[in-house]
Amino acid sequence: MPKPIEDYAEQHTTPPPPLLTELAKETRETLESPQMLTGTVEGRFLELLVYASGARRVLELGTYSGYSALSMAAGLPAGGTIDTCELDEARGAVAQRYIAQSPHADRITIHLGPALETIERLEGGFDFVFIDADKPNYVNYYEVVLPRLTERGFIAADNTLWSGRVLEDVDDDEGTRAIKAFNEHVESDSRVTAVMLTVRDGVTLIRPEGGS
Repeated sequence: MPKPIEDYAEQHTTPPPPLLTELAKETRETLESPQMLTGTVEGRFLELLVYASGARRVLELGTYSGYSALSMAAGLPAGGTIDTCELDEARGAVAQRYIAQSPHADRITIHLGPALETIERLEGGFDFVFIDADKPNYVNYYEVVLPRLTERGFIAADNTLWSGRVLEDVDDDEGTRAIKAFNEHVESDSRVTAVMLTVRDGVTLIRPEGGS
């Protein structure tokens, strides 16, 4: 997306609360890979997805600094919860500090460790799953959460346009190979209905074909 259009979209999106603004600033100044920050437009998009769907149980794969978890928590109905998985302890510590300061502290649980192991330990189904973790495991995450979706549950997978590199024939870039493989996997999966959106770096929404 051309930057002027991105800027225009952000200007016409409801600004984040001060806590998220502070979190975004610290993330950019102190953490590696600040481009992974969800940001205003996608944060509000995730919040509205959770709100519109009425999702009560959300699973996030890839907490990073907590921006997306806090964004989604704002859209939860009463009694709704988020389980978010993070491998890196330093990132998890930043996320936990900001979650503790938020009005959603009792709704968000951070699970440190490999996400696939965490998912195995969690019981029950998920109304909404946000996949934004290590790209080589995208297909694995997809396959393990798909059968765990509730009747109207769905998945959002982030970074599926991969800064446009999905159009390139790149064999020596693991991330590009992984995202392209994931996109092709979903496209060819007769079990689901999917739409790829040009929000931020690409977000693909996926629901089981049998969903009502």
